[in-house]
Parts: sequence; C-alpha cells; structure tokens
Amino acid sequence: MSRKVKTILIVVIALVLLVLITSPRIKLFESEAQRPGDAGGADRRLPVSAIVIKPEPVSNKLNSTGTVLANEEVELRSEISGKVEQILFPEGSRVKKGDVLVKINDSELRAQLFKQESQIKVAADKEQRRKQLLESNLISPEDYEAALNELNSIRADLQLTEARIEKTSLRAPFDGIIGLRYVSEGSYVSPTTRIANLQNITSLKVDFAIPEKYARDVKKGQRIRFRSAGREELRGGSIYAIEPKIDPLTRTVQIRAISPNPDGSVLPGSFAEVEVVLEHIDNAIMVPTQALMPELGGQKVFLYKGGTAIPAAVQTGIRTETEVQITSGLQIGDTVITTGLLQLRPNMPVKLSEIK
Repeated sequence: MSRKVKTILIVVIALVLLVLITSPRIKLFESEAQRPGDAGGADRRLPVSAIVIKPEPVSNKLNSTGTVLANEEVELRSEISGKVEQILFPEGSRVKKGDVLVKINDSELRAQLFKQESQIKVAADKEQRRKQLLESNLISPEDYEAALNELNSIRADLQLTEARIEKTSLRAPFDGIIGLRYVSEGSYVSPTTRIANLQNITSLKVDFAIPEKYARDVKKGQRIRFRSAGREELRGGSIYAIEPKIDPLTRTVQIRAISPNPDGSVLPGSFAEVEVVLEHIDNAIMVPTQALMPELGGQKVFLYKGGTAIPAAVQTGIRTETEVQITSGLQIGDTVITTGLLQLRPNMPVKLSEIK
C-alpha cells in the first residue's frame, strides 16, 4: 500500500472518530451511571407554575357613558305679563315648595276684582227679589232665570280675576336650589321671559345608553355605579326607567337611573362613567386568561395530576381583564397549569416550580 493511500485512510479514520466523539446522541466515554433514564441522571421534567382553583365572587359588568341630571329642574317663567314688583329670593339660595319668588304688579286686577265684588252683591240681591216674586207667581220663570244667569256670570268673572291675581305671585313648584336670575325689579316680563332656574339635586338622575344586545339583561331595580368627571369615588344608584324602544340610529337603549346626592357635591350636567352589574356570582371558578388554550371545537386547560399535564376541555363564561370564568370542565380544588403551555403535550411529565 502506497504512502499516499495510508495517509488518506488515517485522515478518514480520524474524521470518523471525531464525529462519533462529538455527536450529542452517541458519547463513547459516557459512563453508564450518567446515561439518560438512569436514576442518577438530570431531571428532564418541564418546570411549570400552577394555581389551585378556589371559589371567588365575580360580576359581569357593562361600561357606558352618560350625563348627570337634576332630579327635578324647571325654568321659572311668569304665567301672565306685567311689571316685576318684587324679587323675593337671593340667587343660589334654597327655597321650599310654595314660597313666593317673584311678585308681578296686580293693581289693575285688584281694581277689577273690587268692581266685580260690588256687582255680585247687586246681582245677588236682584236674584233674591226675583225669586220671591216667582214664588208669588208675579213674574215668569224666564225673568227669574235671567237674573240667576246674570249672577252666575259675574261670579265666574270674579273667579277668573282671582285666578289671574294668584298668577301674579310666582311660587316655587318644589323644594330646590334657585340659580341666577335674569330679570330685575321693574322689568316687564311675559310668559316667554326666563326669570331663573330651579333645581332639586338632593337626588340625581343618570342618563346613559347600552347596546341593543344587552337590552334583555337590564331590568328595573338593577344597581349601577358611576363616576362623575373630576372625581375618583364611585357613587351608587339604581335603574328606575328603561326606554321601551331601540334607537334606530345608534342601535342603543336609553336607560335612566337615580342616585342619592344629599350633600349636593355632584352637579347636574356632569359627564358620567357608568358601570352596570348585569350578573353577580358568589362562587365562580376563575382561571387566569393565559391558562386558556384554543383547540379545534373549543378551549382547554392543562391540569397538574401526579406529576403529569392532563388536558381538560372547558366552557367559558364571564371575562374580566385578567381572568375567565369556567362554567364546565373544572372543579374546586383542581390544579391548573399557567406557564409553559406552548411546550406542554398531553400526559407530559412536569414539575411544579410555583403554586398559588
């Protein structure tokens, strides 16, 4: 054999030995105590974290935006035209129902009332005399009826004048806080003149809208919470009215709730962030969102059982920002794996590195 051939054989043998020595699957110098699967080998189980299922309360909430309104609100206007004689309220003050707020000049009406009171006395005397004559058959029934009709007509005019005089006193229709006034004493006002605004804010109305798909989930008496602009605290309330029609333009349903406001700290007209509790469950089974894995035809989670990852098909319900309700497929006390999910395979050996 030539020297050249020997050299080539030596190089080939050296390369083969080098490949065998460095191969990850075949280690010529590996001791039998270090071979995979032996008791003394490294632990190749996948480390995972898990949680133990415990019952916890959860609410299905719907968020919306709305507007805060006064419980009662009215623009104060005079029912009749005339000159303002007195303004009997300070701006921004509290008033009671029935308090006189503005007095309109009624001198002409009172003069007319005095005249009608005099006329009614004359007409009443005339009616009595005609009645006595009728009883003595000295006049016809028609003559008596004419006197009676004259008396009744003057009485009606008198009542009309009294009603007009009453309207010259503008009274508060309910308890509330009166706002800024827009007239002064001596001003001439008519039924179109706005004098001031009156609002009752011991309670507040909250108007908001919800998508039509939730229309059947909202009922009278349901609780809401809302936060007005510029405030951190949540205030409570309850739904008391639902519009029985879906708005065809926005596809929403208008809702109105009422909320106590005894301190008057929230003002009407404020923007409101509204939260409606559609459903509340005291003992829900909740798992972290990342523990849920999609699969063909549904969703699943992996359970830790005896050092093995076992898949379990589940049905979901209410979702929150970080958790999902499981309505079927899990029980209280199950251990659900929450990490390493992309590497897991059914019946794969795992070890717990953290459990909550």
